[in-house]
Amino acid sequence: MNVRRLIPATAVAGAVALGLTALSACSTSDAADGGDGGKLKVTASFYPMQFLAERIGGEHVAVTSLTKPGVEPHDLELTPRQIGSISESDYVLYLKGIQPAVDDAIKQSGVKNTVDAATLTTLENHGSEVSGHDHGHEGEEHADEHGHEGEEAHEEHSEGDGHNHGEEGGADPHIWLDPVKYAEVAKGVGKSLEKADPDHAADYEKNTKTLVAELDKLNTAYESGLKNTATKTFITTHSAFGYLAERYGLTQQGIAGIDPEAEPSPARIQEIHTIAEKEKATTVFFETLASDRTAKTVAKDTGLKTGVLDPLEGITDKSRGADYIEVMESNLTALQKALGAK
Repeated sequence: MNVRRLIPATAVAGAVALGLTALSACSTSDAADGGDGGKLKVTASFYPMQFLAERIGGEHVAVTSLTKPGVEPHDLELTPRQIGSISESDYVLYLKGIQPAVDDAIKQSGVKNTVDAATLTTLENHGSEVSGHDHGHEGEEHADEHGHEGEEAHEEHSEGDGHNHGEEGGADPHIWLDPVKYAEVAKGVGKSLEKADPDHAADYEKNTKTLVAELDKLNTAYESGLKNTATKTFITTHSAFGYLAERYGLTQQGIAGIDPEAEPSPARIQEIHTIAEKEKATTVFFETLASDRTAKTVAKDTGLKTGVLDPLEGITDKSRGADYIEVMESNLTALQKALGAK
């Protein structure tokens, strides 16, 4: 079963600006001795962290991802060799709460340059117990109160959205699917690499600025591309898109079940059907790394289409793009089609 545990509120409550208190400067000799061919030896927990480390680290880092392409990151179990490789790293980048096995191994590794991406931005709870939202019954729209640059965003919350977003103290970890939050994380990673390897600080700063500019461009594309649509509601088997929905004024409806491949109850299918009719939703999205069975079941019973919305937890030959930027652009195209962009 694909049980997903979320980040407790205490993991972020004490986070200081950019979360750099966990970092201590690593001398040039430390970095060179521990690295591959003089490069900083970096371990990333899964693809969104790997992408940041590779793009910002550039030629000065040798990056190893603990999650192989095609492996569902939430289910990852580490081998003894992988656990040993973490301890031998100069720098570790991960996102606490996504992969419990990784969290435990990193905690025991003793690596001083360890960065939790969750501390580099603000996490939010997209469940039914969120404070600051007036949660009525399921199927009711909720105005976002986080004030993202003055936009009026809405998001739909369902009780059985596949991640238990709404458990007491639970926060949604899918920050990388919001280009703005991902850019905040990128800036923090850049700063932390500068401290870990000061000899190459100028390059890390330059690479960070380049990547942030790309993410800003991506954000602008989403803003303009989703501004005028026939509907604001999309349905997904994997409720990973809470931040994205909130950022661009959309409504995410998750299909019930902890396991995204489990078939939903007849009652939930009827709810989805009612919501789809009311909100003029057209598409049930499934993810690249999971079966499309649930999406097809719901689509067949509700008369909807199916489509791919990639949560970008890994890149494979099935991915609609070679990297984060390209897949996010494909996601935008898929959303525009499903939502009837004008």
